[in-house]
Amino acid sequence: MFFFLTVVQAIVAAALVGVILMQRSEGGGLGIGGSPSGMLSARGAADFLTRSTKWLAVVFVVLSIALAALAVETTQGASLETTLDRNVTPIEQQDPLGGTPVTGGEAAPAPNPATPANGDPLAQ
Repeated sequence: MFFFLTVVQAIVAAALVGVILMQRSEGGGLGIGGSPSGMLSARGAADFLTRSTKWLAVVFVVLSIALAALAVETTQGASLETTLDRNVTPIEQQDPLGGTPVTGGEAAPAPNPATPANGDPLAQ
């Protein structure tokens, strides 16, 4: 039912866009400008397009409300998982310098530049 109404909603939206684009512009936005007889010219086509725009908009809004109600109804019983599974074994990562593999975010010990190669920090 939800999928069917979604397809109908898409068809109504495409029809609404098409009907709006077919209408003749009467000049100026928000009722500013245009000729005073603009509302009365070509009454037949204008009346049909205006009425079809109105009814398509009404159907679009009603379908939107129905789809929102169906979405709430179908997801109301579902529970959300709010905890993370923390019992995961970390993967083994290779040391980029070619040393031993590092596991679980532990870093390989970095050599101290102040310590000479023989291990005696006082011998220089």
